[in-house]
Amino acid sequence: MCTSIVINKKKTLVGWNLDILNMEHRVRPTTEGVYIEVNDPTEGWMPLFGANSRGDFVGMPTCWPADSRSDPRDGAQHIIHLDIDLLLQKKTLAEVRQIAETENICSVPGLTFMGALSDKEGNVLHIVPGQGCHYYEKPDFAVLTNFSPFKENKGDEHPWMGMDRYELARELLNNAEDDFDVKDCFAVLKAVSQEVCPTMVSMVFDVTDRKVYWCLERQWNKVEEAQL
Repeated sequence: MCTSIVINKKKTLVGWNLDILNMEHRVRPTTEGVYIEVNDPTEGWMPLFGANSRGDFVGMPTCWPADSRSDPRDGAQHIIHLDIDLLLQKKTLAEVRQIAETENICSVPGLTFMGALSDKEGNVLHIVPGQGCHYYEKPDFAVLTNFSPFKENKGDEHPWMGMDRYELARELLNNAEDDFDVKDCFAVLKAVSQEVCPTMVSMVFDVTDRKVYWCLERQWNKVEEAQL
């Protein structure tokens, strides 16, 4: 499921709640980035989310309900490959944006992963495979949860849809002071965390200082950190 936030005040900060069920995962700090990895039965440990030393962040919320327009097709670029390439610094955000704006993007069959991507300048790119993308040049803030921003009706009835979290995050970020900092970002993540589809990792990336902070399973008083 998940919630992604980016805010540009005195600092550029990225917040990410990873909300998942029954998937083996881990946080792996390295000199090049702090990666949230998922253990795929075929591919092994895959770095799907997190921050890198260049200042990029990759989040990948699930769009619910899934949209068949995101199913794989011949010649389409896969959202997971694009996200990993950005996270591992094989592509820049500008290069991913060009692909997203000019080529077909697909996801896993029957499951619509979206891209919530940002760079060191605080620019944001939201990608919904099969539907389109939005680019925001250093916005005051940006939020992506579990519905497509291209949907006309955002009030779908599924309890994990994310509209409540989206509206709450926007309200909190819209009222944020100029000195909004890491602790404030964690407060937003705590406010939009989940228990039904549980929040397993909460991560804050201080892009300005290149520091990554995270906690596991909503243990807000047990925050780890790494300098990139």
